[in-house]
Parts: sequence; C-alpha cells; structure tokens
Amino acid sequence: MRGTMGTDRAGGGAGGIRTCYLSLGPSHFPDMRVVSFHYTLRDPSGRVLDTSAGGEPISYLEGSGQIIDGLDEQLRGVAAGAKTRVQVPAARAYGERDPAQLQRVPRTMLPIEGELSVGDQFQTGPHRADPVVTVAAIEGDEVVLDANHPLAGVDLTFDVEITAARAATADELKQAQGGGEGSCGAGCGCH
Repeated sequence: MRGTMGTDRAGGGAGGIRTCYLSLGPSHFPDMRVVSFHYTLRDPSGRVLDTSAGGEPISYLEGSGQIIDGLDEQLRGVAAGAKTRVQVPAARAYGERDPAQLQRVPRTMLPIEGELSVGDQFQTGPHRADPVVTVAAIEGDEVVLDANHPLAGVDLTFDVEITAARAATADELKQAQGGGEGSCGAGCGCH
C-alpha cells in the first residue's frame, strides 16, 4: 500500500500528486487510530522539501494507505504530544526510480501549447488520480517523459509532532474497508 500524506503535492503541500491504495480494512487493524500531525520533510542533504508548519495538521487513518508506508509504520503507537524524527528509506516511501517509467514521445502528442522546458510537470488526465509526468529531456521533436514520482529514489527524513491521536470510529473503519463513498476518507478522488 502506498499513498501520499493526504495533501495535494508530492511530499505534502498544494498542487500535484495524490494516490490512494487501500486493501486492508478494520478486520486487519481492529485498533486503528486517526492520527493528526505536523511535519517537516527533508531530503538527505537536509534541504526542506515540504512542511505543514503554519497550516492545519495532516490527519490520516493508520494502515489505510493515506500516507507513505514507511512513515505510517514508524508512527504507529506514538502518543499525542510526542515529537520524533522518522527516517524513511526510498523503498518504503515513493519507491526506487524505475527506468521503465521513462518514455520518449513525439512533441506533437503532448496537449501542451507554448514553451516546454525540462522539469515541467503536468497531469496526464483530468482526474486527480491521473499520473503526473515530468519532462526529463527535449531532444529535437521528441520529449522524454518521466512517470516516476518526483521523490522516487530519495531517502526521506520527517520531523513530526503528533498533535492528536484517537481510536477510529466504526464509520471511519468502514470507509477504510471500501464501504463508503470516497473510500479512502481523504476525498482524493481515487475511486
């Protein structure tokens, strides 16, 4: 199971990738909690990639795939009020980079008008769950698109403060099992 942190951008803030994969429900996690937390996300060099500071805390249901596996696993049972540093290897975050996710396409196939630059990102369809690709190279009339997550292959460090933790309600557990509209509970449009 892999997912983002319940926000819009890769790594957390506004404007980008959001995925939800749910396969386990309340029968697998009878003691699931809803956890709220603030975070600062850093890359291996210590550069801040994202933070929830100054905004609302992120909330998620443990074990539901609403945040990346490696972070979810390490926050299990951490009490409200606790501050902790969590290191998540790439394989437990957004995965390793996959060369098969690079694709060369004719520039004319892209529905982008105007200037196109290396590093540009765009969503491949109209729905939030549609993949986001990055322009990796422009070679004449061809463009190399990279469908890897922008943080694939990157070990991540989260400085986390748990602001609240409570037992999940029966309705929240039912939604996690796929028994409700917007089953992931995050309103991410993945269903």
